[in-house]
Amino acid sequence: METRKRPGGRSARVRDAVRAATLAELAEHGYQGLGVDAVAQRSGVHKTTVYRRWGSPEGLIADALDLAAAEPWPIPDTGTLAGDLRALTELVRTGFADPEAGPVATAFIAAAMQNPAAATALHDFYRARHRQSAEIVRRAVLRGELDPGVDAEQVVRFAVAPIFYRLFISREPVTADDARHAADAALAAARAKAL
Repeated sequence: METRKRPGGRSARVRDAVRAATLAELAEHGYQGLGVDAVAQRSGVHKTTVYRRWGSPEGLIADALDLAAAEPWPIPDTGTLAGDLRALTELVRTGFADPEAGPVATAFIAAAMQNPAAATALHDFYRARHRQSAEIVRRAVLRGELDPGVDAEQVVRFAVAPIFYRLFISREPVTADDARHAADAALAAARAKAL
């Protein structure tokens, strides 16, 4: 995985403070309530600096997603692909249910639906997450659980897609059973060489 170089010194401290303030504002007020002035005040960074560097709420969101994409994702390692996929879908489910992380993740998706820059940043974020998570499928291939021709990232996308559908399209709750069924469906499709 390629790593991005982060600026050092004061610039890094400013970026970290603004990111933390952006996430806190998103958690409290959602995408519609995110304002550059509020982020500047919460971060302790002068608002002219925030406007000059980030420009808009969408700029703040894009930068927060850019930083998040470079962070490691906890990859399950249960010893089996079935266990790993179930752990992964449960991780996604509980992440959106978390009272702090869930509103932020939902706000990122809301922003992406309304702004091209946020949409690009969200796409890049999930591409990085899928690339990292695909390690569970690559390990399964090495263990002989799957054919080497399987598309590892596609298996991951197939596993988590039903969760996103329930959360953001049909607006249904996602239970642990729903997450397990999504994982099992992805496993069946991968074993049938459909992915």
